[in-house]
Amino acid sequence: MLEEVRIQGLGVIDDAVLELSPGLTVVTGETGAGKTMVVTGLGLLFGGRADPQRVRPGADRAVVEGRLTVPQGGRVADRVLEAGGDIDDGVLILTRAVSAEGRSRATMGGRSAPVSLLAYLADDLVAVHGQSDQQRLLRADRQRSSLDRFAGDDLVKALKRYSSAYRRYREVSAELDELVERARERAQEADMLRFGVEEITAAEPLPGEDEELLAEETRLAHADGLRVASTTAHEALAGDPAAADVQADVVGLLSAARQAVGSVREHDAELAAIGDRLDEASYILTDAATELASYAESVDADPARLAAIQERRALLTQLSRKYGATTDEVLAWAENATKRLGELDGDDERIDALRAEADELYARMDEAATALTDIRSAAAERFGAAVTEELTALAMPHARVSVRITTGEEFGQHGRDEVELLLAPHPSSPPLALHKGASGGELSRVMLAIEVVFAGSDPVPTFVFDEVDAGVGGKAAVEIGRRLARLAQRAQVIVVTHLPQVAAFADAHLVVEKSTEGLVIESGVVRLDRGGRVRELSRMLAGLEDSELGRAHAEELLDNADPDRAYPAA
Repeated sequence: MLEEVRIQGLGVIDDAVLELSPGLTVVTGETGAGKTMVVTGLGLLFGGRADPQRVRPGADRAVVEGRLTVPQGGRVADRVLEAGGDIDDGVLILTRAVSAEGRSRATMGGRSAPVSLLAYLADDLVAVHGQSDQQRLLRADRQRSSLDRFAGDDLVKALKRYSSAYRRYREVSAELDELVERARERAQEADMLRFGVEEITAAEPLPGEDEELLAEETRLAHADGLRVASTTAHEALAGDPAAADVQADVVGLLSAARQAVGSVREHDAELAAIGDRLDEASYILTDAATELASYAESVDADPARLAAIQERRALLTQLSRKYGATTDEVLAWAENATKRLGELDGDDERIDALRAEADELYARMDEAATALTDIRSAAAERFGAAVTEELTALAMPHARVSVRITTGEEFGQHGRDEVELLLAPHPSSPPLALHKGASGGELSRVMLAIEVVFAGSDPVPTFVFDEVDAGVGGKAAVEIGRRLARLAQRAQVIVVTHLPQVAAFADAHLVVEKSTEGLVIESGVVRLDRGGRVRELSRMLAGLEDSELGRAHAEELLDNADPDRAYPAA
């Protein structure tokens, strides 16, 4: 239950506190005083859309804070605790702030929370009905959801089974359609991949082969130069034993130097060190000369091999232009293409499997949709009878509400049923859709009757109505007040009204008062005692607070309403 709501900086309200009670609380006030801001504030508190234009001119932000009592161990308390919020002695504090720039912030139990969480909690805490709800009641989806809500757990379970099959059926159908529609593209892709794999397989490239062939081709192409260079270097180091006149070579000269130093090295340590270096240089040069001789003998100009290598490299170059910069990348492409071909070749099997699954899901969906239709049809009879009974109590004794269910061929998110509420205001009137068969006042009573029916089948702790009595007067207004009072025996009811006949049934009466200082209008909320209620009802009746006739009529309204109040002693 809502215990208290504080509204700051919202519309014409600068700072107002609503002290709420069990039973029926009415909110009244002159036109423009800010009554609707009370409902707007409650809507914000429970996750409604934040409109920065509602922020009071000159204020940085609008803030709504609510104090609620929630049962320990209930779903709301558990969700709050899961989100890290605190509940102190069964009291939960909710706060919603909207800045003039449009930023919105919410807290729950002292902890920041997403606005969506407030809306989630609202399903278990409050039903807020503004003036626009009458128009929403005319929408087909709203009427279907109303019937589904009335149908209860049986429909929830059936809808859960249907939704599971429906979602999977759409997923399977979408994948199946894509596979079928892309059959030509997949065939073209498979042909391209298959050609590439066959081309690479025929060439039989080896990892790193392109680099090895390039090195070998370079050596063969420069064989003569390599042989001459290595032979010349060898002769310079070790001479040419086959030559007629042996010229001095590096190894020979170095040997002479070693002998010269070696003969006297024992006489000077410094010269001995130089001798050691000459020995080391001699070993190195001798090895180099030997390797040069071996290399010169290995260099062979093989035109046939060179031509074969160049032909092979041309083939690998052709593959690299299509499939990768190197032989390794070409082989990687072939490996990936082979895997992709396996996927594409398996699509036909996938299509067959998806078709079989789609057929199975269709049968399950059809069975679940039929169950939904049966449950809705049974609930429609009870729903129409219950709402019709409530309308009798709302001064529409001859009206009859019925529900028409049309089952189509196409499956939708909620089954195959289209639900439409019909109203016959008089026995001689044919049942017509609400937007055709109901006036504004009748539509208000139909909506109230539906909520009263819901209160018995799917109750919430608090109901909020903004001018549910719009377009109603006289005896019908009295009956609406009486029905709201009876609803308040099972739940907390907050009503913004302009009718004294409705306000008279309240257990608590709040009036929104406005004061004008220059061009600034400021509203506040005051809780009325019995005398204040008489004056306010007199103003609502006659436009004059001190009219004797108005006050007498107000007293009469209050006296007549006493037996129906949820808390007569209040």
